[in-house]
Amino acid sequence: MKLRSSKRALVAAVAVAGLATTGLLSPVHAATRSTVVVHETNAFTSLNTGTPDTNLTTNTDITYLTGAGFNYYDDKKALIANTTFGSYKVTKNKSNDFQTTWTVAPGRVWSDGTPITADDLMLGIVLNSSKYSIKAGLGDPNDEKNPPAFNSISYGGTFDNHVIGLPVMSADHQSVTLKFDAPLPNWDLYGPGVSPVHTIVALANGKTSLLSAADAKAAKAAFTKAVTSYDTATLKKYAKVWNEAYNITKIDSSTNPNILVGNGGFLVTSAVTDQSVTLKPNPKYNSGPKLSGGIDTVVFRFIADGTAASQALSNGEIDLYQGQATADAVAQLKAMKGVTTVGGTSSCYEHIDLRTAAVQGSKDVYSGVFAASSAAGKDLRTAFLLAYPREEIVTKIVQPVNSNAVVPNSTFVMPNQSNYGYISGANGSSFYTAGTQAQRTAKALAIVKKYYPTASSSNPVVPVKLEVPSPNARRAAEAALVVPALAKAGFKVDAAATTGWSGKLDNTEWDAEFYAWCPSAVLQTGTNDNFLASGGNNHMGWNFPALDSALRKLESVKSDAVVDQYTAAAEHIVNDNALTLAIFQHPAVTSYNSTLKNVKPAPLSPTLVWNYWEWTY
Repeated sequence: MKLRSSKRALVAAVAVAGLATTGLLSPVHAATRSTVVVHETNAFTSLNTGTPDTNLTTNTDITYLTGAGFNYYDDKKALIANTTFGSYKVTKNKSNDFQTTWTVAPGRVWSDGTPITADDLMLGIVLNSSKYSIKAGLGDPNDEKNPPAFNSISYGGTFDNHVIGLPVMSADHQSVTLKFDAPLPNWDLYGPGVSPVHTIVALANGKTSLLSAADAKAAKAAFTKAVTSYDTATLKKYAKVWNEAYNITKIDSSTNPNILVGNGGFLVTSAVTDQSVTLKPNPKYNSGPKLSGGIDTVVFRFIADGTAASQALSNGEIDLYQGQATADAVAQLKAMKGVTTVGGTSSCYEHIDLRTAAVQGSKDVYSGVFAASSAAGKDLRTAFLLAYPREEIVTKIVQPVNSNAVVPNSTFVMPNQSNYGYISGANGSSFYTAGTQAQRTAKALAIVKKYYPTASSSNPVVPVKLEVPSPNARRAAEAALVVPALAKAGFKVDAAATTGWSGKLDNTEWDAEFYAWCPSAVLQTGTNDNFLASGGNNHMGWNFPALDSALRKLESVKSDAVVDQYTAAAEHIVNDNALTLAIFQHPAVTSYNSTLKNVKPAPLSPTLVWNYWEWTY
């Protein structure tokens, strides 16, 4: 039950799972009703969702079933305390000394039988605290010549900015206390993730079988000692494991079992690269809500094309479908017998981002047309966003699926949120909506001609390389609209269909990128991690001190009205610098085998599997 914000809300934890290999799938309707086959658009790439390259929806959905922590969100965006796993509370509340204590309930165990203790909460400080990383000699997230040993996306966030020192462990090794320099909004989301640290030690020591009880206990002690003594050499060995060992897509009987240890209701038992992942119930599961029973297998099957996925549902080859459906596919879904289809609007939203520099910590250099170091960079970014055909995309691609879809005029909040009206009206977005699209495109071309005099609607000469996630039918359709629309403003867009796109988001070869953010938490700091110079989700090298200063104001407790003011002010800086625009919210189309009960699509990620323990036929 790890949370995934626009990438990270909780203190990072190792993504754990047990994967099993499946061959060709038989139609589930012909099998015993004890298997649930879940559709995913993109293929699985890793059991660790905490690095920039692996924090993907598919990975998160799969590992959610294999890990449990202190809380999770339900389908009403309510944060639910997982009291089966443990408890948490504020233990000191002063203006300069804010402390929270997190306690693991006695008797909780990992799937290999090893007791879960406070030692398993210690990895979070390593993955989230820049100050710790620097003090331990593991690298500085803000120094490209000395990047952190742990390739974590979680540096630079609210936790990082306010945590003080090391967690304090209780004498019985069941609790840790975190100290911050001020009271935190949403403090209950800044707790320690739980990770089987004994398996990290085992992997670092070359172990290829599960540890004995005595060896597991010793490994936990070794991990905690390395963290509390700032043991640079040992921690770097653990970092190599954390960065690399979990990035596997084929899992079978030869896979090191230490990689697959978890504490969720299911464990991965096999995986076939680019095809499927299979999970079975964890016989030692006692860390979360009780399983309803009757489900003995969960299979995640990867089908990129929405039409093919809906056909698989009709054929009984999958039970749960939630993907980027086309209008034709939705019509097919609604006509299927024995299938329930529900619609709505997802919290996921598509956005177009423009690069200004290489990401912090990178040795690369970006000198493309949008570079912040270029006098023309800001103007050309502005022109590109003015000409971007957001309305056409929504009208032709999204409204056939969701007739109520609109173009969002904020990337911080969406139209279905109560504060959207105020923020979208005060964030400077009106610059990108004034007039008709033809008028905005003409304005864009006039800007372009200042730097490229020969540019015209029939002579696009400004080179822009746009990363287009592939395979993905809807995004290919988006790109097909973008190229001619931007050509009218003088931009020659190379819309390169890119496989493995998520691992290339930081690459400076891309001037522009579009994909989706899928929030997994309700945070006062909102999308800070996407825009801060040091943010783990900032793939475009955005580094604007005024923006960072505005965003930091959201890290302390404020009234809702003040939060809205600060949010609008921060987004105004984003719009003034032409960094990004939202394109549309994803239409939420969920279809499932009508005999499968308790399917409750949720607005926050993981939208489809958040209550897997309730599933039953």
